[in-house]
Amino acid sequence: MASYKNVTQPDLFKEIHEGRTPEPPLRFRPERIILSRGSLSDPQRRTLVKSIYSVYPDAVVEEKLDIPHNRIDLSEPDPVRLHYRGKRTLVFGEHKSAVRCSSEDGNTCPNYWHFSPYGFCPYDCKYCYLAGTPGVWFSPAVKIFTNLPEILSQIDRAACKLGKQTAFYLGKLQDGLALDPLTGYSRVMVPFFASHQYARLILLTKSSEVKNLLDLEHRGHTILSWSLNPPEVCRRFEANTPPPDGRIKAMKACAVAGYPVRAVIMPIIPIANWRPVYERFLVRLLEEVNLDRITLGGICIYRSARQLMERKLGRKNTISKFLVDNKDKPADGRTRFSRRQRIGIYGHMIKVIRECNPELPVALCLEEKPVFEALNLTGSIGRCNCVL
Repeated sequence: MASYKNVTQPDLFKEIHEGRTPEPPLRFRPERIILSRGSLSDPQRRTLVKSIYSVYPDAVVEEKLDIPHNRIDLSEPDPVRLHYRGKRTLVFGEHKSAVRCSSEDGNTCPNYWHFSPYGFCPYDCKYCYLAGTPGVWFSPAVKIFTNLPEILSQIDRAACKLGKQTAFYLGKLQDGLALDPLTGYSRVMVPFFASHQYARLILLTKSSEVKNLLDLEHRGHTILSWSLNPPEVCRRFEANTPPPDGRIKAMKACAVAGYPVRAVIMPIIPIANWRPVYERFLVRLLEEVNLDRITLGGICIYRSARQLMERKLGRKNTISKFLVDNKDKPADGRTRFSRRQRIGIYGHMIKVIRECNPELPVALCLEEKPVFEALNLTGSIGRCNCVL
C-alpha cells in the first residue's frame, strides 16, 4: 500500500500555483517553446504549461504534439550551435520512464535510484558531461515534464517494494533546482518525501534560488547538495551559473531551515595556483556552512562530451591538456586525469578539509578503488553524495 497521501494532477496544480506565480529563473530566457507529446493531455497539464510559458511572452510557441520530447529536432547540424540553440529552447513533455536505477560499471559508484521531472540544464558549464549523452546530443533542449504525479507514484511503488529507506536522486540528468522558480515542483516533491515511510530525496544543484524550499515541512527527508567550485574556476568554466557566493548563501539559508546540506566539489580543475585557490575556497565553505557530507571529484568525461568541450575551449585547454587518453584509462570508458595526479589533488584537498573539520565525512565521486586505497578512504566507498 502507498505510504503517502496520493498526489493527483489537480492537487499538484493547486499545490504549485495557489498563492504563487511562476517566476523566470535569472539565467534562463528561452526564445522558443515546444509543446511535445503528452504535454497538453489533460486540462491540468494545459493550465500548468500555459501558466509557465506566459512568463515568456516574446518566445515562439510551437505545438509538436505527435513527437516525444526526446525526438525534437532543433534543425542545426553544427554541434556547438545546436548546443546553444538547445539552451534557448524549452520543451514541455511527459517522461514515462523517469524513475530508474543507475548502472555504472568499472568504478566504485554504488549505483542508486534517480528520477527526472526535468531534462538537461540552462547553465553552460564548459565541461558538461550531460551534453555528450545520446539523448542530449541529439536534442539538447531544456525540458519540463508535466507528469510529476505519475513520476512520484513510480517512486512510491519502487520505494514500497524495496521496503527500506532509499534515496531517489534528482540531479543526474539535469540540475535539480534551476527551473524551480518556474515550476514550483519542489513545493510538491519535498512534502511528498517528508510524508513517505521509505523514499528520501537527494537534490543536486548549482542554483541559488531556494525561496520555494524555506517554509516547507521536510522532516529531514530531503537532502540538498550543491555542486561548487572556487570563483576563479567558476568564472572560466561555469558560464551562466550562479556565482559561488550566491550558492553558499543559499546553502546557509537551507541549513538554517533544517535541511541536511552537502557539497560536491567537482570537477576539481588544476588551474594555475590551484592549491591556494582551492584552499581558500574550502576554508570559507567549511567555516560558513554546516555540511552533512562533502564529495570530491574530477573530470570524468565521455568522448562526445569532450569533443563539444574542445569545440568551446580549444583542444589545448586547461582541462584537456591533463586528460590521459591511453595510460591509466579506467575500465568505465571515461577519460580522466592520470591516477597519480588525481591522488595528489584529492590528498591535498582532504588535508585542508581535515584541518577544518576532522569529523566531516569525505567521499569521492566515480573513482577507482586504487585511488581510495592510496588515500586511506576505502571505508567511504559507496557512501558518496548520491546515497543516504
